[in-house]
Amino acid sequence: MFDRPKSGERAVLVHLELPQEGDQEDLQEIEELAVSAGAIPVAVVTGTRKSPDAKLFIGSGKAEEVRAAILEHEAELVLFNHALSPAQERNLERLLQCRVLDRTGLILDIFAQRARSHEGKLQVELAQLRHLSTRLVRGWTHLERQKGGIGLRGPGETQLETDRRLLADRIRLLERRLEKVNRQREQGRRARKRAELPTVSLVGYTNAGKSTLFNRLTTAQVYAADQLFATLDPTLRRVELPGGKGIVLADTVGFIRHLPHDLVAAFRSTLQETRDADLLLHVIDAHDPERQAKIEQVRVVLAEIGANEVPQLEVYNKIDLLEQGQPQLERSSDGQPLRVHLSAVSGAGVELLLQAVADFFREVMVQSRLCLPPSAGRLRAALYAIQAVRREQVEDSGAWLLDVEIKAHDLAQLRKQQDFAPLLPALQAEG
Repeated sequence: MFDRPKSGERAVLVHLELPQEGDQEDLQEIEELAVSAGAIPVAVVTGTRKSPDAKLFIGSGKAEEVRAAILEHEAELVLFNHALSPAQERNLERLLQCRVLDRTGLILDIFAQRARSHEGKLQVELAQLRHLSTRLVRGWTHLERQKGGIGLRGPGETQLETDRRLLADRIRLLERRLEKVNRQREQGRRARKRAELPTVSLVGYTNAGKSTLFNRLTTAQVYAADQLFATLDPTLRRVELPGGKGIVLADTVGFIRHLPHDLVAAFRSTLQETRDADLLLHVIDAHDPERQAKIEQVRVVLAEIGANEVPQLEVYNKIDLLEQGQPQLERSSDGQPLRVHLSAVSGAGVELLLQAVADFFREVMVQSRLCLPPSAGRLRAALYAIQAVRREQVEDSGAWLLDVEIKAHDLAQLRKQQDFAPLLPALQAEG
């Protein structure tokens, strides 16, 4: 049994090429993840296998190579750029006499460091406990001879059962607390809908510059850094668009390939902001040579969380790092905004983004003057309810003379009500 350090700093990275697996992990990404977690990569062990080894994932020969690297560099931690089974982690720790962490565990550790809000901490703890529940036996290797049977019964089995029960109780408690937070978020979403404030959510691969762009658009002070998962807790701010229309802008956690399922489940209330958004701003690092692959990964994650049907506007960020990067707004053949090229750091092109979002939400308005008889009180009330009345005069006959400006969508809704049918053709004709 080895003593586990409270935190590993000097780390050996392990990355395998597995040709039979279509979606390969990126070696550079595990290095960035390690640095983001606070580790110092001192060696990288790479290799190629047709398929992972059932016992050690990397095979015994490559495991000895990793062990040699640990001894040479006095490493305290081994980070795998792959998902390991609990048994593989346990076998590797026995062999290497060093703490072993897979890709999922590393991402969870980064999330634990980044969580600041009460909700974020609850979500991360829940994800960690779900991940830990399959690996609980690792902590009791010094009692593993106590497996039951004649002469072998002892405290190990009892302690393990106790820990599993306490873990399950804690998971249920966290789920109840997060359900309460989710209800509060749902109330906020309903309030925004009643106020007719559309929600725009920033999405994209981690470190694409979402938080920097969010700060530029909102003058907020959200933490932004050149590292993976700099932002974890969602932040919402109101933004005024050209023309005076207001929106709610949401900054959300960045995506990554093979986002751990435990995280997706724990962060469902946060990701709800993305699912329920009226528009997604897909922020892309224009300077990243792997940008196309990362665009596809973001689309995969959006599909996983049920947000792939939400309209998207692509935002190519970091044009200041390109030799000939110029701010521009690209439109479709019918004039709809498709993508914006900008720099969140310098602010170049930000006004084009605001204009594109304003164009997306601009609705066809119908303007007219209506003369409503006293019997049309319900129509008058309905027009006031949707804030369509701009001016009103009362005639001597008791009729109302209304100057109205109404959204085409609201006009269509009113037309569905038969009581209003005789008056609305005039409204449409004069608009």
